[in-house]
Amino acid sequence: QVQLVESGGRSVQAGGSLRLSCAASGRTISSYAMGWFRQAPGKEREFVAAVSRSGGITSYADSVKGRFTISRDNLKNTVYLQMNSLKPEDTAVYYCAADLAVRVSTSASTYDYWGQGTQVTVSS
Repeated sequence: QVQLVESGGRSVQAGGSLRLSCAASGRTISSYAMGWFRQAPGKEREFVAAVSRSGGITSYADSVKGRFTISRDNLKNTVYLQMNSLKPEDTAVYYCAADLAVRVSTSASTYDYWGQGTQVTVSS
C-alpha cells in the first residue's frame, strides 16, 4: 500500500504560479502511474493531469493544457504539478492519486490510492 501526502497549496492571485508536491511512502511510486485531480465546491472531482510510470507519457485536461505541467521524480518518490497562469476557475482542492495499471488514465475510478488533498485558491 502507498500513502500520498500533497503539499504546496495556498492562496494566490490570478496569473500567478504554484507548484504542488505529492510525497509517497510505503512503496515506491515507480510501480504506479500518477495523477492529479481537483474538486471545486459543489462540483464533481475532475481529472487534471497524469504521468506514466517512467514519466515518458503525460496527459492533461483541456482546461489546463499549456499552463500546467506534471512531472515525477521516482528517486524522491514524489510527483509534482507546476501550475502557471492560474485562473480563478482553478480554485479547488487538488488530489494526488496512484494507479497500479500501466496505462495513463483520466478516470478517477481507476486510481487505487489517494491523498487527502491540498487547497488552491486563486483570486481575481
